[in-house]
Amino acid sequence: MMTSERLRQLITFVTFAALVGYWSTTGYFGYELIAEIAVFAILAMSLDLVAGYTGLVSLGHGALFGFGAYMFGLFTVKLGIAPATGMAAAIVATTICALLVAMVVVRVHGIFFIMITLAIGEMGYEFFFKYRYLGGDDGLVGLPRLDLSGIGVNLSDPSVFALAMIVVTLCVFLVLAYLLRTPYGRVLTGIHENPQRMRALGFPIRAYRISAFALSGAIAGLAGTLTAQHTQFITPQLLHWTTSGEVLVMIILGGLGSLVGPIIGAAIVTLLRHELSSYTDYWGFWLGVFLIIVVVSRKDGIVGWLDYLRQLVAERRRPETAEEA
Repeated sequence: MMTSERLRQLITFVTFAALVGYWSTTGYFGYELIAEIAVFAILAMSLDLVAGYTGLVSLGHGALFGFGAYMFGLFTVKLGIAPATGMAAAIVATTICALLVAMVVVRVHGIFFIMITLAIGEMGYEFFFKYRYLGGDDGLVGLPRLDLSGIGVNLSDPSVFALAMIVVTLCVFLVLAYLLRTPYGRVLTGIHENPQRMRALGFPIRAYRISAFALSGAIAGLAGTLTAQHTQFITPQLLHWTTSGEVLVMIILGGLGSLVGPIIGAAIVTLLRHELSSYTDYWGFWLGVFLIIVVVSRKDGIVGWLDYLRQLVAERRRPETAEEA
């Protein structure tokens, strides 16, 4: 009998196999879609780490995403640092930024946490919108990609870059999946389920939340550096709260707290935005209808629905097994 864990492993395999299959049969536009899906999948997984496993719903992750992209632009375009070093420095800078933010925002919970992260995100958006040194509202152009020619990888080739993005997404998924199986990850899940009990057991709840938010910020910063290399052009819109809202929709649609759900949600939203919009100007309306159905069903997104179907099949097989016995 397939367990919930085995089902999620199967969903993960099918999801990445579908991405690779699409990559092997598509053209230039498809490569661009895959790269965009990968970027948002990584960003969505970073938000799922704090929202789905720690219980901290943030509307400021778009700001961390954009901050990572702008730091990459600052180090590479403005300071002339090599892309690999600039990418590492941008991730570290975003992690520090997330850590400082977390030390302030984890003091509150619920709607207050959401509103403070929203406010901080908008502060970041306004800063980069006005900061002319990094392009202001015109954005920043000419961002380079990693030079991996030394190992025979040409990231200037759209097909190679798209495949590399799938690999990076898989690596992020595997690292987070491993982390959530460790005692640290179990504590995060416990904090989400019952923070009072975890506090009574002696766990420093605030320290765990701060560390989770900082780690989430590092992954969001990674996504920011990748989107900067993908488009080679960034604007302050990356930091806007609507980016955070869109990513939150991806997580809810795919399955909050499932890790693979955000990848599925990122793929669905990105494909709907690009593919369905070519047929109708109201693609957002149909996405909204679909999202309402998923939320009202209370099955925890698409992954939750698939798990619900697994349970139905298992319940139908039990009587048959009992009769045969």
